[in-house]
Amino acid sequence: MPLLTQDTLFNGQLICRQHREGYRFSVDAVLLAHFCCPAAQDKVLDLGCGCGVIDLILCHRFPGLHLTGLELQPALAELARSNAEANYFHHRFAVQQGDLRQISQFIPPESFDLVVSNPPYHRAGSGRLSQADECALARHELTANPDSVLTAAAFAVKNRGTVCCIYPAERLAVVLAALMRRQLTPKRLQPVYSYPEDSQARLVLLEAVKNGGEGLHLLPPLYIYQHKHGPYSPDLATMYAA
Repeated sequence: MPLLTQDTLFNGQLICRQHREGYRFSVDAVLLAHFCCPAAQDKVLDLGCGCGVIDLILCHRFPGLHLTGLELQPALAELARSNAEANYFHHRFAVQQGDLRQISQFIPPESFDLVVSNPPYHRAGSGRLSQADECALARHELTANPDSVLTAAAFAVKNRGTVCCIYPAERLAVVLAALMRRQLTPKRLQPVYSYPEDSQARLVLLEAVKNGGEGLHLLPPLYIYQHKHGPYSPDLATMYAA
C-alpha cells in the first residue's frame, strides 16, 4: 500500500491525504477551485479528480453542492473516496473510477450544471515516461489531451451549463479552438503570472458556457507570489486560508 501524507487546508479545517511518492496536487487545483462560481445547489463533475482536492475545496466552500469525480487511476480514485470520508463529505462527493474518453459509460449526457477539470497538460512525448507511472498519467497528455477532456466536458454539461479549466498560457489558442468546436463559448479568462514583474503569464483560467452567447470578460491578472522567490501573494494566501 502506498505511503500517505496528511496535508491540510483552511487552517486545518480540510484534510487531504496524498501519496507520498505519487501525484500530489499543486497550486493549479487551488486556483481552479476558487475560480469557478457554482450556484448553491449545482451538480458538479470533476474530470480527472486525482486525490479529490478540488472537490474537497468546493464541498467546504459551497455546502449545497453535489459532486462527482471521474478518475482513471484506481489508486487515486480510492484515495479521493478516502478523502471524502475523512472530511465527512461522502454524502455529497462520489467518485467514479473510469476513463473520460469513454464518459458515456459512466455519466448520463447533459447531467451536470458545472464541469471542472485540472487536466494533464504536458505534451506526450516530452521525455521518457512510464505509462504506469502515477505522476506521468496525471501530468502528461498520455490519456487525456484538450480535445478528449473538452469533448467529455461538452457531453456531461447541461445546455447553458458551465465548464471551467486551467491550462498553461502557451496552450491558450489550442484550448480556445477546442472549446469553440464543442459549442463551449469562452465567457471568462484570467491570466495567472508567477509574480508582478514576470514577463508572461504562466497559466490561464477559463470559464465557458455551453451554447452561450458572445461576450468574453478578461479578468485582471492573478499573481501567485508577491515577487520572485517571495511569499504567496495576498490573493493566494487567502485561497489557502479560507
